[in-house]
Amino acid sequence: MPKLKTHSSSKKRFKISAGGKVKMSHANRRHRLVSKSKSAKKRHKMPTFAAKSNSAVVKKLLPYS
Repeated sequence: MPKLKTHSSSKKRFKISAGGKVKMSHANRRHRLVSKSKSAKKRHKMPTFAAKSNSAVVKKLLPYS
């Protein structure tokens, strides 16, 4: 069986946790932070987990993680 290629942009954006969940960071945290509320900036600071429906696709893109 040949080696599988890892999707380059996915390996920068996602990690697989020890429990098998797909860990990712929130969007909307890069620029124009003045116009966003403090609570919105605070919510998007911490990482989150992808939905179960999307995690199967991400795991296929990251075959060796």
